[in-house]
Amino acid sequence: MNQLLGDKSKATAHRLAPLLTPESVALVGASPKPGTVGRGMIASATMGGGPARIHLINPNYPEIDGRKCFASLAEVPEPVDMAVLGVANARLEAALADAIKHGVRAATIFASGYLENDSEPKLTARLSAMAKEAGVAICGGNCMGFYNLEYGLRICGFPPPDWMRAGGIAFITHSGSAFSALCHNDRRLGINLAVSAGQELATNVADYLDYVLTRDSTKVVGLFLETVRDPEGFMRGLEKARAQNIPVVALKVGRTAESAALAVSHSGAVAGNHAAYEALFDHYNVIAVDTMDDLVNALHFYAGGRDLAAGGIATMHDSGGFRELAMDLAVERKVPFAKINAATTAKLAARLDYGLEPINPLDAWGTGNDWEGIFQDCMQALIDDPDTALGALCVETRDGYALTEGYCEMLRKIRAATTKPVILATNVASNSSDDVAVRLAQDGVPVLSGVASMLTVMRKAMDRRDRSESPRPPLPQGLREKWRARLEKGATLDEAESLTLLGDYGLPVLPHRVVETEADLLAAAKVFGAVAVKTAMSGILHKSDVGGVKLNLSGAAVATAYADLKQRLGPRVIAMPMAGKGVELSFGMTRDPQFGPIVLVGAGGVLIEMLRDRRFALPPFGPEEARRHLDALALRPLLDGKRGAPPADLAALAQALSRFSVLAADLGDFIAEMDVNPLMAGPQGCVALDALIVPRS
Repeated sequence: MNQLLGDKSKATAHRLAPLLTPESVALVGASPKPGTVGRGMIASATMGGGPARIHLINPNYPEIDGRKCFASLAEVPEPVDMAVLGVANARLEAALADAIKHGVRAATIFASGYLENDSEPKLTARLSAMAKEAGVAICGGNCMGFYNLEYGLRICGFPPPDWMRAGGIAFITHSGSAFSALCHNDRRLGINLAVSAGQELATNVADYLDYVLTRDSTKVVGLFLETVRDPEGFMRGLEKARAQNIPVVALKVGRTAESAALAVSHSGAVAGNHAAYEALFDHYNVIAVDTMDDLVNALHFYAGGRDLAAGGIATMHDSGGFRELAMDLAVERKVPFAKINAATTAKLAARLDYGLEPINPLDAWGTGNDWEGIFQDCMQALIDDPDTALGALCVETRDGYALTEGYCEMLRKIRAATTKPVILATNVASNSSDDVAVRLAQDGVPVLSGVASMLTVMRKAMDRRDRSESPRPPLPQGLREKWRARLEKGATLDEAESLTLLGDYGLPVLPHRVVETEADLLAAAKVFGAVAVKTAMSGILHKSDVGGVKLNLSGAAVATAYADLKQRLGPRVIAMPMAGKGVELSFGMTRDPQFGPIVLVGAGGVLIEMLRDRRFALPPFGPEEARRHLDALALRPLLDGKRGAPPADLAALAQALSRFSVLAADLGDFIAEMDVNPLMAGPQGCVALDALIVPRS
């Protein structure tokens, strides 16, 4: 009880309290007409039995369903915290103005806010400006409303089902249909707050995220995102969730790359709009999913209140065929099975019917004799194994079916006897909202739909579990001021300047000379030995595209190469010694308009745009995080050495990537795009061979 009181006090003190926990609510546009929004919002707001006092507003009716109906807000005999504006677009502006006039502190707007032949600024902009000037929080417009089930308040134009229950899931969505899909169709869900944010006229996802993180009941937060309108606030929320160890599961839609065509450097050209979100989610250990099935299953899993233990998964099946399918799907998703020990194997062998293998994954169905006892003992043995992170029974659910009821009772007993998570996963991705599945979920045994999605979620849960956080490296002193003046001049840095900047921040670079005569080039070649000679003429950003790179030159070939470059492109060239053999990678930075500098690491050389092998990260980060990004690349096995080639120095490579991230964080305010390509990684370390830095205009 004390925990609930503490939870309530934190929520009521929040800036969104007038919106989400109002003491009094006015339903403007309330109506008795069946099928209307005005009727639906009455049914929704009055079904929860919560403490909010509900007032109906409509000048056309003296009462509705025995409730007094006021002609206007002015007639309500007490201050109104939140007004639900269930009116048409043409009446919205006047309705919000009237609400603000009468001291309303929050509003919910269902309508779209779009008017035919509207003037500038558009209605949505006018509504937003009015609300922000008055300090009024708004849910919407163009939204479904919200359900604060802990508070007993449902605000929606379409009455929700009466079976909704409070629980540990918070769900914030830009899509009204996603709001409805989860809240109105899946009876397994226990929700403390679900919000259809809509257009976010005055209140956004970051605000709602901050609010749900004040609720002690919040076990997991689900996000369905189109965009983030308050990047700094959103990042603060994600940091807060990480600090509180509350999982955040995000489905970001609109994953396109059209804007990449505007970029100058390679790293900008391959980044695309979604790169920033990939980096953002990775940085804050957000569980990023691609489908609604995975989103819902992840919410169900974490709502169970237990995180993964160490090790792999253990699954039990009543079908050999489905066990094989689970194995195939797990291998594809790189989900490891627990390596059960000899003691566990012996326990399984002692209970299984003749002919069944005592292995994980386990097919435990034999003759059907004593199946309840066999399943109970075998699942207990699997979950007790020290390498088991989670126990999953993979079967279907069906009301009134003896097997289903027996399976569920067994899972309840197993859960009571362990601290590890225990789940039921259906083989077919059906809704699983039958009564038996709902009851099981309420008892703390998550029911996940579809083994394929369950395994995807388990892979992501393992990634979250295994993530180790390292402190961010400090930014160097003095270098920002040194390079700011040069970058603010605006001209693109040539290769020599770019390599000098990298060297200042601790990245290994080759020695080099910029020359404009054949004699000076020959002198440099005498010092360096075999050389690479590249054009250094102003305005040529990608040298290989114009035949501006000559490699492994010595003797008379140096003069011949220079004559060609001078004749075609101009006399200014840069010379440097040839690097040793190794794996070509690239480091890059592009600047996202929402989240600032984004670092890229991936395949290098001419393959950077052909191979979509890359990782994005928010800078700065240390060598440990850098190593994690390197390990995720498809080219990673090449760094271990192939066909007699020695392995690359991974520690040096991770250190270089970390230092590059420090550079990006320190100078990112002044740089639009940055490329280090190629960067050669070999057994003696790594070295940047070429670089391009484009200042912000």
